[in-house]
Amino acid sequence: MNSIKDLLNKGLKEIIPTDQELAIIERVTKNIKSLLEKKAKELNIEYTKIEPQGSTGIKQTQLRNDFDIDLFIGLKYELYEPSYRGLSKNKLKKASKKDFLKLCNEWILKTLNLKEFQNARLLYAEHPYVTVDYITQDFQIELNIVLYFDLDLEFIRENGPITAVDRSPWHGCFVRDNLSNNQKNDVRLLKQFFKSCHSYGDKSAVGKVGFIGYSAELLIYHFGTIQQLFENFNDLKNNPLDYFNRSKKELEKISHFQNDYLIITDPIDKNRNVASAISEKAYKYCNERVKAFLKNPNINFFRIKPIPEVDLSNSEDPFLSKIYVLEFKNINDDVHYTINRDKLYSLCDSIKANGEKEFSHAKRFEKIVFEVYFEVELNEYNVAIFCEKPIISPTYIRKGPPVKDKFHARQFKDKNPKFFEEKGYLCIETERKFTIFLDFLKDFIKNKIPENLNIVNISNSYGCKTITGKRAIYVLKEMVLPFNL
Repeated sequence: MNSIKDLLNKGLKEIIPTDQELAIIERVTKNIKSLLEKKAKELNIEYTKIEPQGSTGIKQTQLRNDFDIDLFIGLKYELYEPSYRGLSKNKLKKASKKDFLKLCNEWILKTLNLKEFQNARLLYAEHPYVTVDYITQDFQIELNIVLYFDLDLEFIRENGPITAVDRSPWHGCFVRDNLSNNQKNDVRLLKQFFKSCHSYGDKSAVGKVGFIGYSAELLIYHFGTIQQLFENFNDLKNNPLDYFNRSKKELEKISHFQNDYLIITDPIDKNRNVASAISEKAYKYCNERVKAFLKNPNINFFRIKPIPEVDLSNSEDPFLSKIYVLEFKNINDDVHYTINRDKLYSLCDSIKANGEKEFSHAKRFEKIVFEVYFEVELNEYNVAIFCEKPIISPTYIRKGPPVKDKFHARQFKDKNPKFFEEKGYLCIETERKFTIFLDFLKDFIKNKIPENLNIVNISNSYGCKTITGKRAIYVLKEMVLPFNL
């Protein structure tokens, strides 16, 4: 047994669930399932199955201290299909949402009336589902109760799902049936590795979304072991993983795959890229960590440590002088963290697009790289922004039409009497509205901040006010910029 295998076995002992944890999850699952079945009988509601899905369900790829349970309730599509017949995709989505909402309110929420069930609430993804906290003196578990249409695999492969979660039970079956116990343990190690890189799920600190559980399971399925995956991790960008024997060229021709950085197709649905949401930043950072691990294997690569606060004591740091921070406080707990995250990413995309180039496409503040970092428990959201040239000239050369384009050249000359010719084009020296990036930043975001986010601070990195803001700067400086400049 080589040193890496020894080390991985040691790491596994720290993260594999205990027998007590597994027993608790099984007991709670049976309890809630029994209550839902009893209530459905009272209400004469038809369903096909109630089954635990996800890592703590039929997959069994969860980590220690992961008590969250996803309980899926299958519905017969044949009972609903007549009322959906002839509807457009958008109208079908609205109609199914209405049906799911009714079942959530009249069946699921009314089942959760014991004292152990607390804070039952409706959440919305593509359709409504119920989340509740199951609390006793000994433990607390978050239960997600999700309705879906129980579709045949052939139907999904031919027509696609009706709702996004219709594939999920088939994902569970695929992992259950195709991964050995050793491979499921490798999935656990891989998830732990991604978490230690702060590049996992929709709370990823590096990139908008990191690696997800199903992507980790498919990576282990494809490569066989975590060691084989690590040895091939650097080539993932150039070697799409496809379970339908399509070439890279064929995959790149699929329109909705073309902007995806990584491609890992779904063995359940050939039209879905499981890796579509995985950020380029998350992959690049994890790739560097994989290389470092292979060079010097150490158990610490699998141990989750808090993100440090950036050291702001060095006033001569060449990066800190070009980094800016926006610090916000969320004042509305009803707004889900993914909504705040997405709005801040959208804002940053606009800052980048408008900050890097003038309207005429001339260079402005040049390269801009950003990262969004938040801590839901503290209701704090931050943006750290690197600007290549924070101070620029008061004027720039705006290029007009080619001199030989007589019609447009005449119009340009009439509007710009101080024109001059350069390399066959008419040009004009144009005055800038902003020459300092911080001034541009403050003006640009003025009316673009979501109402539920209060501005705490907008400044150069040295003026950062919060601990989470300092962590945002650390993420950008140490985990993003080295691999994205």
